[in-house]
Amino acid sequence: MLPRVNTGLQKIEKYKEIISPSLSKEIKTFSRALKGLKVVHINSTPRGGGVAEILKSLVPLMKGSGLNADWHTIPPGEEFFETTKQIHNALQGKKNRFYESFKKVYLEHIKKTAELTEGMKADIWVLHDPQPAGLVDYITDVPKISRIHIDTSSPDVDIWNFIKPFLLRFDKIIFSARDFVSNDIPVKKTVVFSPAIDPFTEKNIAMPLSSAKDILKSLGINSQKPLIAQVARFDLFKDPAGVIAAYKIAKKKIPNLQLALVGLFLAHDDPEAMRVFREAEKRAGDDKDIFLFSNPERLGSLRIDRFVNACQTGADIVLQKSTKEGFGLSVTEAMWKERPVIGGRVGGIKLQIRDGKNGFLVSSEKEAAKDIIRLLQDRKLRAKLGAEAKKTVQKHFLMPRLLRDYLKLFKSLT
Repeated sequence: MLPRVNTGLQKIEKYKEIISPSLSKEIKTFSRALKGLKVVHINSTPRGGGVAEILKSLVPLMKGSGLNADWHTIPPGEEFFETTKQIHNALQGKKNRFYESFKKVYLEHIKKTAELTEGMKADIWVLHDPQPAGLVDYITDVPKISRIHIDTSSPDVDIWNFIKPFLLRFDKIIFSARDFVSNDIPVKKTVVFSPAIDPFTEKNIAMPLSSAKDILKSLGINSQKPLIAQVARFDLFKDPAGVIAAYKIAKKKIPNLQLALVGLFLAHDDPEAMRVFREAEKRAGDDKDIFLFSNPERLGSLRIDRFVNACQTGADIVLQKSTKEGFGLSVTEAMWKERPVIGGRVGGIKLQIRDGKNGFLVSSEKEAAKDIIRLLQDRKLRAKLGAEAKKTVQKHFLMPRLLRDYLKLFKSLT
C-alpha cells in the first residue's frame, strides 16, 4: 500500500457561522447522496506546499460528510523529484530541453509506485499534479480525476507532449482557472474550480497583532519598523529575487523598511529550493533588514503554522510577486487576515485580487515598490483593502466551498 497520511474527521457544522445557509444545504444534500463513497487522494508529499495544505483539511471534511476518504502519497525518490521539479517548471512555461532520461526516471518510479497500489480499492481516485499522473494506467477501472494545481497555459511543448497522454486518460481534469486549460484538453473532461483555505487551522485562525509582533521580535524583527513579507517556497516562479529588488527600491523612500522572506524547507519534492535560496541570500547581501527563513530548526519550539500566521498578521503588507502561479494559497491566507496584498498579475492571483479594490496587482519590481510605498504611507488605504480582502475570501475561497465543488463532481461521476 502507498504511504498513508493519517487525518481526523471534521463536520461541516464547524463552519456554519461563516458560510451561507445555501452552501451548507448543498453540502448536506450531496453528502447524503454520496454516503460511503470511497475516495482516494494521491499526491507527492504529506507536508510542505499548497496541495498538502489543502488535503490536510479537505480529507477530514470529506470524512465528516460521510465519505470514506483517504490520503496517500507516492514514495519519495531524489532523482524522481528532481525530474518532476523540472517537469513542473516546464509545464509552467520554463524552457527545458526534454531528455530521454526524464522519461525513463519518471516511468520507472511510477511503475514501482504502482506496485504499492495493488490491493488498494476506491470508487473514485483523485491524483494531484503531474507527479502521480502516470498511475492512471495502473489503477482500477473506476472514475479517475487529475487535479492540476499549476498554470499549464503555456507549457514547454516537449514536456507537455509527454504528460498530456496521461492526463487524457483521466475521466476529469480539474484546473484552478479557465485560462490554464490547453486547447488539447477536451471540454467534456475539463472542470474548473479554485482551491481554498481552512480558516480554523493554526495558520489561519485569528491571532492578536501584539502576539504576532512578539513572535517576530523574538526572531530579530523590529516590531517598531515597517515590515513587508512574502510567504512562499524558494522557487524561481515565486520570484524572491524580484521581491528583494522591489524592497530595495522602496527602501530608498522608507529607510527603516524590513523584509521577511519565509520559505521553510518542508516539501520533499522540491530539490531546487536550496539553489533558489542561495541566490536570494546572495542578493540580500549584508542588509540587516532582510530576514530569510528557510531552516525550520531556526524556529526552535515555535510551531511552523503559528510562525507563518505571525508573519502574515504582523506584516504591514504581504507580497506574492509570482511570475507564474496556479492559485497562491498564501495570498488567500493573508487576505483572510485583512492584510493588503501585492500580487503578481498572473494565474490564480488574478482570481483573488481585484486591482485597487482588495489589493494590488503588479507586473514589475518598480510597480511593486510603488505600491509598497503608497500603502505604507496610507494607513486608511491599508485598512480598506484589508477589509475588502477578507470579504472576498469569505465569499469565494473557504474550505466548505471547495468541499461542495468536489462533492458535486463526484456526484456527476457516480
